[in-house]
Amino acid sequence: MSASRAIQPAEQSIARPLWSDNTATANLMLGGLAAAKVLVQLAGVNHYGFFRDELYYMACGEHLAWGYIDQPPLIALVAWVARHLFGPSLAPSLVSVRLFPILAGAAVVFLTGLLAREFGGGLLAQFLSATAVLLAPANLAFDSFLSMNAFEPLFWLPCAWIVVRMMKGASPRLWLAFGAIAGIGIENKHSMLVFGFAICAGLLLSGEHRVFRSRWIWLAALVALLLFLPNLVWEAQHGWPQIEVVRNAQQMKNEPISPIQFLVEQVLFLHPVALPVWLGGLVWLFASGEGKRFRFLAWAYLAVLAIFIFMHGKTYYPLPFYPLLMAAGGVAFESVGTFSISSIAIGRPLAAAYPILLIVAGLVTVPFGVPLLSVDAFIRYSQAIPLSSQVKTERDATVALPQLYADMFGWDNMASTVAGVYRSLPESERMGCAILAGNYGEAGAIDYYGPRLGIPKAISGHNSYFDWGPRGYTGECVIIFGERAAEFSKLFGDVQRVATITNSHAMVVEQNVPVFLCRKPIAPLAALWPNFKMII
Repeated sequence: MSASRAIQPAEQSIARPLWSDNTATANLMLGGLAAAKVLVQLAGVNHYGFFRDELYYMACGEHLAWGYIDQPPLIALVAWVARHLFGPSLAPSLVSVRLFPILAGAAVVFLTGLLAREFGGGLLAQFLSATAVLLAPANLAFDSFLSMNAFEPLFWLPCAWIVVRMMKGASPRLWLAFGAIAGIGIENKHSMLVFGFAICAGLLLSGEHRVFRSRWIWLAALVALLLFLPNLVWEAQHGWPQIEVVRNAQQMKNEPISPIQFLVEQVLFLHPVALPVWLGGLVWLFASGEGKRFRFLAWAYLAVLAIFIFMHGKTYYPLPFYPLLMAAGGVAFESVGTFSISSIAIGRPLAAAYPILLIVAGLVTVPFGVPLLSVDAFIRYSQAIPLSSQVKTERDATVALPQLYADMFGWDNMASTVAGVYRSLPESERMGCAILAGNYGEAGAIDYYGPRLGIPKAISGHNSYFDWGPRGYTGECVIIFGERAAEFSKLFGDVQRVATITNSHAMVVEQNVPVFLCRKPIAPLAALWPNFKMII
């Protein structure tokens, strides 16, 4: 009896929560972390210019449809809403265009903590997992500009939370919510299909066969299909262009890497110091008694990873899954903090020191995801901490700035240079003169800055711009600039190089860009149009 009494206090101290926990306190803490996320992102929102893809998405927002050559329709709708709700309809500001991805990133931080709570984690688990997601360099980067990647975790996370709830005994009718969220998620990015497949594979591999005997999961699949159907029909009507984009990107654009390098870049994207959190989460899901009910998520992660490695996808494609592992890792870390060995408590000092280390290390790398520094200051900083130089997802030549930042420079100068050429034309010729850009970033720059410069919308053969055609221009006068401009100019009998667009901070393809004034086409522009096609 005395021995039993002697053991009881130690057992009670081990069981005592590391941080006191209640729902109100936890929600307040997670709300504070989400607010911190917003403040960090806003701190750099105006420092550089628009990212290449943002200009393209705004152009897509002027051509609302159920699909585009290289993406589903949701991102164009978001761009349309940002243009009309937050800023002047002709020229929305950087803040208005980027507010939605910033808010999405904040929501992901909050939801990561909620998922950790659903796993059984207390305040420490919720704080650690949400903080790791907040400070992950890739998350900071993707939430810094308008892109599908900023919204993708906002669909994967709630779907995972729903299945976790059902594994804990919630009504299987929740599958309908899963289907609705997944269906909208597919309209954001088709990789939502990979996530849905991986969840089903994870359930089967973890022995949850009973789930597939319920009619609700099949009704959920039907709901998702109905929401995806408009884009699916559009794809079929247009010859499945998304497949062509993926194939061409694999062959001509994506940087080829080994499976080992793929895994290394996962660590860099999420921050090396955060590795124990998400890797610990994977181990917790596989090996712990508490995580056994949720083991399907561990199998699902491995399925996602295997699919993207096998398909030679970009290394950031699995990133939406990591908030799920971070949530599990927070719970694993919290349980470590309550261990004692030979009556010497080792967990509590670790639990206090590691979150501090994670925060400090995360703050050090914030400039790699959020453009807080001037260009010169960032270049010096990146030379001291060469994190960005370790990751390269596309084959473009290397420049001083990482692609994320380099693609934010030069667009206004590009539009101004082209406008100068356009205004130099005789008025009689100006009205029928087309502006042909080599890629969608260049065309998007003309479309965004053009109205205030007095120049018309651009035409281009790149991706969805090809679908929008030559806009009725005959080709008797065409200003051709940008990527492949020299090649395109050969389709005209009278060609003059009239300007060169320069920007030392831009990507190589946007440096020393030639501008040609072309007349006397070898055929009408409508007949020549297939020559400008570039789907990648």
